[in-house]
Amino acid sequence: MKKYDVAAVGESLIDFTPSGTNEHGSELFAKNPGGAPANVLAMCAKLGLSTAFIGKVGNDSFGNFLRGTMEDAGIDCRGLVMSDEYPTTLAFVQLSSTGDRSFSFYRKNCADVLLDPSELDRGVIESCRVMHFGGVSLTDEPARSATLEAVRAAKAAGALVSYDPNYRPPLWKSEAEATEVMRSALPLADIIKVSGDELELLCGQSDPARGAEELMKQGARLVMVTLGANGAYYLTANSSGYSHAYDVPTVDTTGAGDTFMGSVLAMVLREQSLDDISPERWSWIMSFAGAAGSLATTRPGAIPAMPDENGTLECMRTVPELIV
Repeated sequence: MKKYDVAAVGESLIDFTPSGTNEHGSELFAKNPGGAPANVLAMCAKLGLSTAFIGKVGNDSFGNFLRGTMEDAGIDCRGLVMSDEYPTTLAFVQLSSTGDRSFSFYRKNCADVLLDPSELDRGVIESCRVMHFGGVSLTDEPARSATLEAVRAAKAAGALVSYDPNYRPPLWKSEAEATEVMRSALPLADIIKVSGDELELLCGQSDPARGAEELMKQGARLVMVTLGANGAYYLTANSSGYSHAYDVPTVDTTGAGDTFMGSVLAMVLREQSLDDISPERWSWIMSFAGAAGSLATTRPGAIPAMPDENGTLECMRTVPELIV
């Protein structure tokens, strides 16, 4: 029996999010835990799964905050390397009037980029049911090689592989390089989540159904295209469809996609097999994930805003779906 339901390799960092202004009118920022792989694990843990993180942070106040936050969220951090040489990555999040985000990263020569393959915890890699990774840890070496090595080793040990390209333009040297590298990882994945913009970048398709079909040809068994307020499109071997978001008061969309992803992984692992889930059950899973992702937008930050299972089910029962 596998020790962990879901492991993730990649970045854990600090998101500084807007938090009002001071007496001089200058903008204030609040420190929040961030990093998509860690966020996905936090949602999985919230839904009762055993989780473990593999990555690297600075042995500084920020890194210790992130470690403590992950452990408090129920994430095993035996695979987290604490660097005395390199600092923790920082990201400043700007929010539009509708809660949509833009990022400024402080990441050059920071710990998460410098995770080396020799620092990977093989025990975690070989004892998980799902290995999740994202595109942010593919931007630079040696983290790119470490990430891909962890994913390949987990897949060889029988794990499902989950992939979110999570394209962040400021972190790449060029769009062409990003497209090439992110595409190269697609054949490793059983489960893929992309945004509408990422779908166009990776497949040259703006239509979710056609784009999802292209990604399935790469070997995926579940493709999800998240469409913000328009919900999500999903495709498997035996079902497809759209799921709606829910009509909630949005404050901050940070972490909504990770909450959605973690919810899907948690629900999929409750089934006997990814390939044997019925169309009716897929529809319910996607509605559940849509409700969880929607609720995550009602509070600032990512991990602190994630709903529990009862709250998500209550949303499904009482909150109308959002029809845009």
